[in-house]
Amino acid sequence: MIRSLQGRLVISLTATIVVTGVITGMVAFRWAFDEAIELQDSILLQVGTIAGHIRVPEPTPASGNLEPEAQAVIEELSDAPDKDTLGTLPDGLHTVSRAHEAWRLLIRTRPDGSRVLIGQPIHIRDTIAGKSALHTVVPLVVLLPCLVVVVMIVVRRTFRPMAQLAARLDARQADDLQILPLDGTPGELHPFIVSINHLLERVQTLIDQQRRFIADAAHELRTPITAMSLQAENLSQVELPPDSRGRLAALINGARRTAHLLDQLLALARYDIGRAPEAPVTSLDECTKEIVADLLPRAAERGIDLGFELVEPVLVRGEPAMLASVVHNLIDNALRHTPEGGRIDIGVYRDGEQVFLQIEDTGPGISPADHKRVFEPFVRGNQPAEGGTGLGLSIVKRIVERLKGSVVLENVPKSGLRAIVSLPVPTL
Repeated sequence: MIRSLQGRLVISLTATIVVTGVITGMVAFRWAFDEAIELQDSILLQVGTIAGHIRVPEPTPASGNLEPEAQAVIEELSDAPDKDTLGTLPDGLHTVSRAHEAWRLLIRTRPDGSRVLIGQPIHIRDTIAGKSALHTVVPLVVLLPCLVVVVMIVVRRTFRPMAQLAARLDARQADDLQILPLDGTPGELHPFIVSINHLLERVQTLIDQQRRFIADAAHELRTPITAMSLQAENLSQVELPPDSRGRLAALINGARRTAHLLDQLLALARYDIGRAPEAPVTSLDECTKEIVADLLPRAAERGIDLGFELVEPVLVRGEPAMLASVVHNLIDNALRHTPEGGRIDIGVYRDGEQVFLQIEDTGPGISPADHKRVFEPFVRGNQPAEGGTGLGLSIVKRIVERLKGSVVLENVPKSGLRAIVSLPVPTL
């Protein structure tokens, strides 16, 4: 069973064309055959008109410039071997059997009473008519395959908007729920597209409810977690047995990771809510320098060379806190995945009408299986870093998209991972 609508349409149209073509060919062949027979009868009548005014001394083929198979025989009826049988026939066209062969004869009576016959074997006439009819059908036989090819092309072009729509949906990110435009699409697809848009709106509503729930839950949990962290920090000042001090250290680390996760959840929820008003112009290079200065002690603890490879004074349009979150999350991600003694190079520069922030590390990079999902929330990949939440890159993507920019992660051969953020140059 063919499940493809396009395939079923092609097969149906092809079958219709073939059946119609066969029927039309048969009708055309029969019509052309009969026309050729009538034309040959007309020729016999013309020859008979001429032979009716002259005497034929012996059977004579009326050949002229005709092909041998198109020749006609002219003879006096009185000289015909079967004159007794033919003599009873009236003037006109007759189909008779002569010498075990079917003939088409024309008999004419002259004014003096003598009679003449003009004849042609039926098989010769049928051969001529068949060739003539075949010449009529041949163009139709050649046209049928061309029509089938044209049908396939037309059907494919007709279904192309549907294929393009499916390709656009497949190319979307998992969190891209923008409605599909109706402009430029066939009217037959509009009900289908409208239904998809309604589904996307319902999904967006559910996601918004989920985000609000996560933001509310994170906000409610933040206060007790902070209080617990403070109490644990105060307890660390007290003299404790070695076992208790180890458990207290684990408690403090767990509280810190939970607090970091809650901060990331709140940041993600904040950047997911609507579109902010036009942001101020901020110096991206100064913002990056401040973040690098804050993270230098952490890099030094692990012997990681963290520094600038290229830095230019550039401006972008965005809240300083948003830009700081982008830079911090990208460098923090690089620090978590770069092994001890590694290197992280940072570049801030302008190229044409775009400002670039580039961070390249010497970590393991991203596996091909994780490359498409790395910007989704809580996706940590096959090589998760200790203390990571799986939200940093998702936050970066949200912020960069709100700033009308783009972020790309690419593996560097024998080097690590390169993160490139592109933001438009602001109009002042």
